[in-house]
Amino acid sequence: MRNDRRERGFGRPGGWQQADLPDPADAHDWFAGRLPADWFTGPVDIEIDRDEIVVVGELPVPGDASTPTATKEGALARFRESTRPARMQIADEAQRRYGRSVAWGVRVDGERILFTHLAVPVMTRLRQPERQVLDTLIDAGVARSRADALAWTVKLAGKHAETWLAELREAMRKVDDLRSEGPTGL
Repeated sequence: MRNDRRERGFGRPGGWQQADLPDPADAHDWFAGRLPADWFTGPVDIEIDRDEIVVVGELPVPGDASTPTATKEGALARFRESTRPARMQIADEAQRRYGRSVAWGVRVDGERILFTHLAVPVMTRLRQPERQVLDTLIDAGVARSRADALAWTVKLAGKHAETWLAELREAMRKVDDLRSEGPTGL
């Protein structure tokens, strides 16, 4: 039985959930070569998970730090409308290449603004104590729903656990490297 699992690709990078997804290792380079040079000031940030690729670049805004908010909002609206056809074409190509949806966003004066992006449903089985935590967040006005409360707690946990999560991701990469160096076809 153990040999059967190896032959079917058991232990691929990312675990069984990503076994059938194309490898996005070259996505940063692909987008760097595909995006028009005048869209953003500097390189874009690209975040990739099992479902989505999020591309965010710094939007050039006329003026300086004292530029009125309305001017920044106008520049954002102009960028979003004028680049829509090209962004859609690039997104379609990337989706075919990487098997994931593409979402777009910009940074304006340090503020991150995402255009349409996925809200992926996640099944959870929570017992009453966990549901009571979510309901407390709703009652306190921190969240509008249990889904919002759960998203809020995940963000909070991620913020406080980022160092640990980075170490865990690095350890997983090392395991993937060791797997790839091992014998094949056993």
